[in-house]
Amino acid sequence: MRLVQFFSRQGTRAVGVTDDAGAQLMLLDGVERVYDLAQSALESGRSLVLAAEERVGSAREDYGAVVAERRLLPPFDHPDPAHCLVTGTGLTHLGSADARDSMHKKVAAEGEAALSDSMKMFKWGLEGGKPAGGTLGVAPEWFYKGDGAIVTPPEQAFEMVDFAEDGGDEVELVGLYLIDARGTPRRIGFALGNEFSDHVLEKRNYLYLAHSKLRPCSFGPELLLGAAPDDIRGKACIRRGGQVIWEKPFATGEANMSHTLDNLEHHHFKYPQHRRPGDVHVHYFGAATLSFTDGVTAQENDVFEIDCEVFGRPLRNPLVIRSGGCAKVVEL
Repeated sequence: MRLVQFFSRQGTRAVGVTDDAGAQLMLLDGVERVYDLAQSALESGRSLVLAAEERVGSAREDYGAVVAERRLLPPFDHPDPAHCLVTGTGLTHLGSADARDSMHKKVAAEGEAALSDSMKMFKWGLEGGKPAGGTLGVAPEWFYKGDGAIVTPPEQAFEMVDFAEDGGDEVELVGLYLIDARGTPRRIGFALGNEFSDHVLEKRNYLYLAHSKLRPCSFGPELLLGAAPDDIRGKACIRRGGQVIWEKPFATGEANMSHTLDNLEHHHFKYPQHRRPGDVHVHYFGAATLSFTDGVTAQENDVFEIDCEVFGRPLRNPLVIRSGGCAKVVEL
């Protein structure tokens, strides 16, 4: 089952289930937010799928019109954006055979100390991200992006601050979570995401990684309930003036990762501050594909598009440049 949050033409929030053809949204009666549906499911002890199925009504909405009229919302959010934590993990995918071969040759010739910090973490993930017997594996790289205010709805524009050195796509699987009343993380489902980062800044010095991640992001438009497939494949592209200037297939899911999702979730939620009841967590599981590595520099009005059949309709976001605003501190 896949859920979509959107605005009706009257400006009210609505939640719909995609039909088999992906042409219509079957509206859930009395539900304006997946967050509320999830809370109701927790209170009644039912699964989120069952809670949604019980509320499917007779009303329908043309999905294509919702997309064309830019009425989509992120498929999961919190009523108060300050109670939504957006984070991610990096160096989690298997990488190319060439990269691994180069790493192993360097280790054999010079030892692990000769590797960069990034390559060391990549190596540790390959060796210990999927331990046998269900034991916990090595911790991944982790980063903070912001709260719910930095989430850009599908079809809406990424606002790249004018002091940014780059605004580049990162195709990722996204896990969506709600912390229940007892402080237990509850996985709501998964979505397709564009993490969007400043790769030029990060490349300048790896210690700028934290700065490079303080950028908008997007996920959706559909929320896939239940488990994510082990092998997820699709394609990403950038359109400029209606023409595709870059296109590449991507692969994600555990079959293509050096860590299990359980391991990545554990190392995020092991911190008590990440288990505050009522909070929402949006967690990016690492980039499978990005145009920056192919030498592409995105320009204003370019459109990022990520398409994967598992997640229904594609995720699209154009790019605009906005002032970063005043950062001057005034004494009180």
